Amino acid sequence: MSYFAEWIKSRGISEVECLVPDMSGVARGKIVPAHKFVSIAETRGLRLPESIFVQTVTGDYPEEDVTSVANGDITLAPDPETMRLVPWYDEPTACVISDCLYLDGKPVGMAPRQVLKRVLELYRGKGWKPVVAPELEFFLVKPNTDSDYPLEPPIGRSGRAETGRPAYGVDAVNEFDPLFDQVYAVCDAQRLDVDTLSHEAGNAQMEVNFDHGEALELADQAFLFKRLVRQVALRHSVYATFMAKPMQNEPGSAMHIHQNLVDAATGRNLFATEAGADTEMFRWFIGGLRKYLPAAMLLFAPNVNSYRRLVPDFDAPINVHWGRDNRTVGLRVPESAAPSRRVENRLAGADANPYLAIAGSLACGWLGIQQKLDPGSPVDGSGYTRAHSLPRHLPDALEKLKAAKALRELLGEAFCEAYMAVKEAEWDAYQRVVSSWEREYLLLNV
Repeated sequence: MSYFAEWIKSRGISEVECLVPDMSGVARGKIVPAHKFVSIAETRGLRLPESIFVQTVTGDYPEEDVTSVANGDITLAPDPETMRLVPWYDEPTACVISDCLYLDGKPVGMAPRQVLKRVLELYRGKGWKPVVAPELEFFLVKPNTDSDYPLEPPIGRSGRAETGRPAYGVDAVNEFDPLFDQVYAVCDAQRLDVDTLSHEAGNAQMEVNFDHGEALELADQAFLFKRLVRQVALRHSVYATFMAKPMQNEPGSAMHIHQNLVDAATGRNLFATEAGADTEMFRWFIGGLRKYLPAAMLLFAPNVNSYRRLVPDFDAPINVHWGRDNRTVGLRVPESAAPSRRVENRLAGADANPYLAIAGSLACGWLGIQQKLDPGSPVDGSGYTRAHSLPRHLPDALEKLKAAKALRELLGEAFCEAYMAVKEAEWDAYQRVVSSWEREYLLLNV
């Protein structure tokens, strides 16, 4: 009996969700009866149009040649390591994340999961293994069915909405105990290595930390976690949002990425010597982040809303300076012993696709190692006194990626062309929207 057949039979599964993360990190795919899934999985009989990778977050497509290129079928190759229960359904249901292949068996280069695997293969060729740990922030908000109406914090057990931004408040988290009890239960059922839960600086803003692990596995977990939290929240009559900046005058939500490299054979941390000193590789890695992260910003801030988060004094970076235990810069090196020496990339918003954010960060670090880039001296004091060196809006980030030849070669030209076409189409759609601010201040004044 095959792995899939045994797994499904032992758990009495009736349906299987075959999931594919698209450019925005949205779960695309098909739902298959369990008795048909096994034969489909073994024969690569499940197909989707390649155009799912050039679909914008609005459901539209770019008016460019990239759309006509991505018009054939691709096959799904379910990854058995990602098979999990989906415990929020009444019927016993499983989900599995699938890689995408062309009909000749070659991987689909524009698929975000393949982009990350492409970058990881570079490290594997050197005998190195990246280790990452994402930290995901999100807001709980009242249900909102009118997109013109601002979001508000939800009502907790006390019968009142939060005020005063109770950062790290234990009682504030307890306001939503039933919701988070179910989140932890579902995380256990889906084998997600959630470490800690804490209240962040915004009203009803939370943060979940993941345990350190292999990059692809942690990207899979972050992808599944975002879906999980939204589903659980809905069952408690609350919305969970991973928008980078869902509410004005509140902090934004980030996806900080802790990362280091270990020797694949021995597990030794390559970022620190046995005596605890920084290695040259560690400094070169940071040097690569400093040089190339602005060009890769489209992977960390993929939406028009993303750039509202990147402002001073809200625990969000405005540049790529680095510092030790300094949360005002883009690259923070936590105080740590040699085995856990790492760098925290603080640029990504919670709205970023975890596969692309992790791939982008590791690609920039790779280039730094290959080019032996000096990161300069760490910043003491506030990084907000330094220049704002990150792109300020989506078109700026698009232009920087277009000009970044070395980075695009690493990520794959097919992916970069498709991704930029999608983001240009989303910017064009946004430009057609007239905001409430414009109606408020311009309608009768200009």
